[in-house]
This record gives sequence, C-alpha cells and structure tokens, in this order.
Amino acid sequence: MIDVTFLLLIFFMLTASYAMLKALNVPPLPQDEAMAKNIEDFENDDDFVVVRVDSDNVYWITAPAFSEEQEAPTEPDLLAKLRQARGMGSSSGTSGPSRMLVVASGDSRHEYVVTALDAGMAVGMEEIRLAPQDDDF
Repeated sequence: MIDVTFLLLIFFMLTASYAMLKALNVPPLPQDEAMAKNIEDFENDDDFVVVRVDSDNVYWITAPAFSEEQEAPTEPDLLAKLRQARGMGSSSGTSGPSRMLVVASGDSRHEYVVTALDAGMAVGMEEIRLAPQDDDF
C-alpha cells in the first residue's frame, strides 16, 4: 500500500505543470524631496503618459496627444489609447512619449494596476513608474 502511495505521489509530482511567475521591476520612490515631482508635473511633461486607475478600476489616460483626459474602461481600450498616445498609428512611427506614470487609487484592485503596467510594456514604453494616490480623483 505504501508503494502505491509513493508511486502516485511521484506521478503527480512529475506531471504537475508549474506556472512561471513574472516579476515586476518597480523602481523605488525617490527619497530626496527635490527629486520628487508632483503628478501635475508629470502631466505637463511632453515625454510622459499618465495612466490613472480610479477606485472603480477605470483607466484615465493623459498624454500630450490628447486635448483632455481619455477614458478607457477595458484593457483593449487602454492598449488602443496608449498606442494612440505614442503615435504608433501615424506614418512617422513611434514619435510620442516614451515614459509612463501609473497612478493608482488606494481602492483600485491590484489586477488593474498590473494590467496598466503590462500595457505600458506592450506598447514599448521605455520607463514605467508607479505612484499611489490615496484620495479619489
């Protein structure tokens, strides 16, 4: 009986599939107050796209290509808006901002914040930063 148990244990250990987990590299927040920027400073910077995740898990994109903040309720909408912000649909190629700031509400779900980070990597953002925001915007 013990032999059968060990054989089953070995069988299930060998046939189990292990999912590879991704690691997110999140740069630490600057400790120097002179280096720290307000979110409004990032919104006014032409090299940044700001993606906000509100408490209802809706994405709001601010970019130099947009005259006002754009709403993206789903992940495909987010990807489309980020490509548009980067200028990927234009004939000149990628000429838009190459850096992104994700601002997450304290009430937003972690899954949506990670989706925003992944979307930035998918459209080829060179630098992605993450900033928390406790109050609703």
